[in-house]
Amino acid sequence: MLCLIVTLAFAVRALTANFLRAHLDDPGWFPSGIYAQFDRQAQNWLDGRAPIFLIQDSSRTDAAIYPPGYPLWLALIYKLSGSRSPVPVQNVQWVLDSLSVLLVVGIGVTAFNWRVGLWAGSIAALWPLLASYGALPLADSPTSWIIIAATWMFLLAAKRKSFAWALGAGAMVGLSCWFRANAMFLSFFWAIAILVFVRASWRRRLLLSGGIVLASVLLIAPIMVRNAITFHAFVPAGLGAGTNLLEGMGETERGNKEFGLPGSDHDLLEQERTAANVPTDMEFELYYPDGIQRDRARARRALQIIKQNPFWYAGTVARRMASVLKYAGEPSGIYGSAGINVTSRKCLPPQSQGGVIALLVNVLGMLQSVLRYILLPLMIGGIFFALREDWRMSGLILAGVFYYLLIGSLIHTHIRYGLPMHALLTVFAGVALCGFARLFGGRKVKTSVSYRLFHQIHRLR
Repeated sequence: MLCLIVTLAFAVRALTANFLRAHLDDPGWFPSGIYAQFDRQAQNWLDGRAPIFLIQDSSRTDAAIYPPGYPLWLALIYKLSGSRSPVPVQNVQWVLDSLSVLLVVGIGVTAFNWRVGLWAGSIAALWPLLASYGALPLADSPTSWIIIAATWMFLLAAKRKSFAWALGAGAMVGLSCWFRANAMFLSFFWAIAILVFVRASWRRRLLLSGGIVLASVLLIAPIMVRNAITFHAFVPAGLGAGTNLLEGMGETERGNKEFGLPGSDHDLLEQERTAANVPTDMEFELYYPDGIQRDRARARRALQIIKQNPFWYAGTVARRMASVLKYAGEPSGIYGSAGINVTSRKCLPPQSQGGVIALLVNVLGMLQSVLRYILLPLMIGGIFFALREDWRMSGLILAGVFYYLLIGSLIHTHIRYGLPMHALLTVFAGVALCGFARLFGGRKVKTSVSYRLFHQIHRLR
């Protein structure tokens, strides 16, 4: 069964990657501007023009936007493949993403049982959302693999009361922040979850919680120390919280029209250029010059509006949460698309768009379409069943789901930022499918027993 799940994941991601490869020059499918920033750092390091980790010029605050892990990942792939383009990166990532469904299986097995794990892995293999972003050469999917692996370690730590597994889970969370800073506070949520949901002595729970936080902080610390030494200021793993907070509010109608907030990087730059009377021929970017101070000023501006309009902002956050859980129908605009369904026309070359293979590809696409519409109800129902079956394990998994859903939506979000959350929710969908299987299976058994009883009575008569 595991081989079938991995085969399904490979097939779906290979087809999806083939479609996306033909659209790497289309910003609507591939944000090449973001990739270019990572690519520039990787190429500068390979050519000896700049170090991959240290920042030599303290005035270049724009060098601290993203952590150094993904440029290092690109440099490694460029070196091994001999090609400095997104194509080999995409090929490596979709293959590894296919194998990552086994991590989802492991979480389902550890938290519940083999049936749940296999159902969850099958959903993760087929789901267009996970497949589409797994086949894009961006930092989101590698970050997701690390967090899913960390979650598995976290559950093992809770189940076995193991300090070693707790250290491993925290270290993996810290490692993920070398690729994207999204999970920077996840270890604190997990530490609280350990205190609430694990059945052990207070001493043991505190030890496990402390191990998770300590390992996470130790892995993130080198980036923060580098930034502190270079810029003489506290800068976390990535720069841009103030920008995302402000632009996230500017994306709303009220934020843009009533408060005059920018809804994009371009609008923000124009506002700041005008306010500072910066000449048009002077270099002026989002985080250069004085990127740290400007980002903090953006945060102060946004927080002041939130303080004055808390209920409006709470509604904005709630709408964001709903948008990133919109798996079917029209894409949720600025919050991202839930991926593509594979079809022979989109994913196969013209000469292969007929015959048995094309038919099988179209069947996969139809299954994906059905999955889109039933998945969210399955997840919601699965959470209910899971809490009844094992509320402690369910609570531990939901701590990670809650973190990505809430913390991401508080500032600014995109559906791809929460890939670990979506992968974890497949476990609850697996619980629901197992529940339905038991329900209908139980009815079948009862019917069979009733028939045999009726037959015996008839013979006696």
